[in-house]
Amino acid sequence: MDSWDVERLNELLEQDVELREKIKEQVTDLDKKTRNMVGVLNKIHSTPSESIPGLLDCVRPILHSCQTTSAAMAGLIPPSQFWRWKEMWSNSLRTAIYSAALVEFLATGKLISLPQVSQILGIKDEWQGRFVLPVEDYLHGLISLVNELSRLAVNAVTLGNFEAPIQISIFVKDLFAGFSMLNLKNDTLRRRFDSLKYDLKKIEEVVYDVSLRKLAPPPIGKNSDDVKL
Repeated sequence: MDSWDVERLNELLEQDVELREKIKEQVTDLDKKTRNMVGVLNKIHSTPSESIPGLLDCVRPILHSCQTTSAAMAGLIPPSQFWRWKEMWSNSLRTAIYSAALVEFLATGKLISLPQVSQILGIKDEWQGRFVLPVEDYLHGLISLVNELSRLAVNAVTLGNFEAPIQISIFVKDLFAGFSMLNLKNDTLRRRFDSLKYDLKKIEEVVYDVSLRKLAPPPIGKNSDDVKL
C-alpha cells in the first residue's frame, strides 16, 4: 500500500466520520421531538375524553415539524446509501410513526396508512435510496400503537369512559387480523407481533368486565374498510 492509497483511505474515513456526525445531529433533533410527543401523548391516560382534542392539537405541530428533520436527513444521505445508515434513526422514526398513528386513532378512530405517515413526516418519493419510510418501521409503529391502546383501554374505564375499550377492541382485532395475513420474515417484527395476543387478551378482559356490568352498549361491528394494512 503506497502513500497515496493511505492518504485516500484516510480521507474516506474522515468523510464517513463527518457524515456520521451530521446525521447524528439530525437524529438527536428527531429524538427530542419524539420524546416531546410521547410525553404529551402519555397524558391521554389521565385526560377526560372531551379534552383529548386539545391534547392532540399540542402534538400535531411537533409532528409536522419532523418534516424539517426529514428534509435535512434526505439532504445528507448520499444516493443509494439509505440501508447503510438507517439504523441510526430507526428507533426515532418508529416512535414518530407511533405518534402519528395514535393521533390519527384518537382523532378519527381509524388506522393511519403508510402514505399518510410519509406525508405527515414529509418523506418524499423522490428520496428513494436516501431517506424513505420502510414498511417494517411502519409495522413496528403500529405494534407500539396497540401496546399503548391496551393500556388506554384500562385507564379509560377509570376515567368513566366505558365505550372506549369497546372501540379499541374492535380496532385492535381488525388490526391483528391484518397482521396475521402478512408474511413476516423479520425475527424482531414477528416476535413483537406474537406479543400482540397478550395486548388483545388484556383489552378483551376489560371489555368483558364493562359488558358484564352493562356499563356500555354491546359492541357493534364496523366496516372492515376502516382498518387496512
